[in-house]
Amino acid sequence: MPKSKYSLFAAFSLLALFLSGCVTTQVTAVWKDPSYQARPEKVMVIGMAKNPLNRRLFEDEFVLRLEAKGVQSIASYTVLPDQQQEDQAAIAEKVVELSADTVLITRLVSKKTVQVYMPGSIYYPPAFYDTWPNYYGYGYRHLYSPGYFSESEYVVIETNLYKADDDKLIWAASSETGLHRSDHSLIKSYISVMVKAMEENGLLTQ
Repeated sequence: MPKSKYSLFAAFSLLALFLSGCVTTQVTAVWKDPSYQARPEKVMVIGMAKNPLNRRLFEDEFVLRLEAKGVQSIASYTVLPDQQQEDQAAIAEKVVELSADTVLITRLVSKKTVQVYMPGSIYYPPAFYDTWPNYYGYGYRHLYSPGYFSESEYVVIETNLYKADDDKLIWAASSETGLHRSDHSLIKSYISVMVKAMEENGLLTQ
């Protein structure tokens, strides 16, 4: 195969590999209570996670994104230590004490593996045979790249928003995010999509 053709083929191969790794967060389900027409003014953000670092990353990123939309937000870890995550009474007390009008809770629901078949392709080199190298390439005119199965891992994450005065659910979303990235990158990707979904559902409009 001529060097220029080989370089082009390699470039396309690398591009395909890159694109296959750029899976973003996909919202799989979203719901909003049609009777809720208010705008959250002060949100208590709670990231349910066994890993304290992931809890902080989730909560800090949500607070950052929500406050950028003009919504005052509180990361729960700043007022509740990790050992109090299971203490619902302590959480409720802080919600009242800090005058939060909504509570946003995020948790990882499950992980799953998706298997996708990547079909093979036929490569057609240039049909020149004035020299033996080109003729040899011509002999492989129907060079076949066999298909293969590719596996991708995803995490399913839920985010729910509740009213603080009566604890009722007012908004919920579920999504899938690819596990090909670092925890921090995954969290930022996920939260960016969730805040956008909240905005599209009219929760963050001025």
